[in-house]
Amino acid sequence: MVMDFSSGNVTLFHGDALRVLTTLPAASVDAVLTDPPYSSGGVTMGARQADPAQKYQQGGTKRQYPPMLGDAKDQRSWTMWCTLWLGECWRIAQDGAPLMVFTDWRQLPALTDAVQAAGWSWRGIVVWDKRSSRPQLGRFRQQCEYIIFASKGRFAASTRACLPGVYAYPVIAAQKIHLTSKPVALITALLAVTPADAIVLDPFMGGGSVGEACVATGRGYIGVELSPEYYAISRERLGKVQAERQ
Repeated sequence: MVMDFSSGNVTLFHGDALRVLTTLPAASVDAVLTDPPYSSGGVTMGARQADPAQKYQQGGTKRQYPPMLGDAKDQRSWTMWCTLWLGECWRIAQDGAPLMVFTDWRQLPALTDAVQAAGWSWRGIVVWDKRSSRPQLGRFRQQCEYIIFASKGRFAASTRACLPGVYAYPVIAAQKIHLTSKPVALITALLAVTPADAIVLDPFMGGGSVGEACVATGRGYIGVELSPEYYAISRERLGKVQAERQ
């Protein structure tokens, strides 16, 4: 574990998420928003352990991304692992803090179990309509992913606005940095449920989309990333966003 970037209200750690989380102080963040490895993409063990680039990219895609780590767990170990890091996030979050965690349809039941086992109060599911997906002959398209919404105890509302339960933002390939990048505009919309000056914890930083949205909206950010390639990419990305705001 290495913490080698701290600038203003942004702190980045290079290391394993669970190990880093155990070192952070209790009740020190206002929200948790993260996109962990799904360990899905197949119904057999062999399919789950395939290269993520094969599981999550459509055939014919030419762009290559750095290796995506931690995406080969089986169902039971993934659920147990999620319960462990979600439990640490619960400890680190302040009372009333919101939790938002991305998942897909395969892991939706397992993740809602892990969220509750870790102590969070499950508040619902937010739908992300990607507006595109692989064709499914004779079947419904799997064009949505989901954000599990929970809170640490009684939810502390930060806005008087009535927020939607479905967000439609396309994935723009030219803007992707990570194999499973989420649109910054989507992240920004989700941050509406957090205080304007919130410190947001993201144990799975990936390409830095959550961090960019936090910095761009004036929120604090604590990011953790295991992959050395993605850590370097995110550190450079967030440094540029900070410089643009000065």
